Amino acid sequence: MANQIFNMALGRMAEWYVRIDGNDPANSAFIIIAWNSTATDAVIKDLDTVAAIEADANTAEVTNSGYARKTLTDADLVAFAPDDGNDRVDLDIPDQTWTAVAAGSAWTDLSINYDSDTAAGTDSNIVPGSWHDFSVTPDGSDIIAQIAAAGFFRAS
Repeated sequence: MANQIFNMALGRMAEWYVRIDGNDPANSAFIIIAWNSTATDAVIKDLDTVAAIEADANTAEVTNSGYARKTLTDADLVAFAPDDGNDRVDLDIPDQTWTAVAAGSAWTDLSINYDSDTAAGTDSNIVPGSWHDFSVTPDGSDIIAQIAAAGFFRAS
């Protein structure tokens, strides 16, 4: 589960999941980004776009060879289904693998972000959703982000 939800995303993660799963709009997707950050959670959660996260002096997207942002579209998501028995919604995504990530930037966090238009979007149009502690020191091997069985987000 997420360590925190960005203020901009409170109450919206399930909506974004449904929109991406329904391909509405057609180019919407979740964007997964790896970060090296020493910023506090209190600072991070107030940032409203990926561009704002990048502008934070204590946070930078990693630049290791073998790293690239992950884009998850409707084809990558399981059908949206609320858990009526437990009165909640758990959102899941597949585990993510980066292959042969070279040494360089240490990874401290992952964010799952919403882009309503991957064809024309810029980082100032990508809205941060959830922030996850993810401490990894790349060494040339694969890096796998294993998503919890209950998913990356729960709304109740």
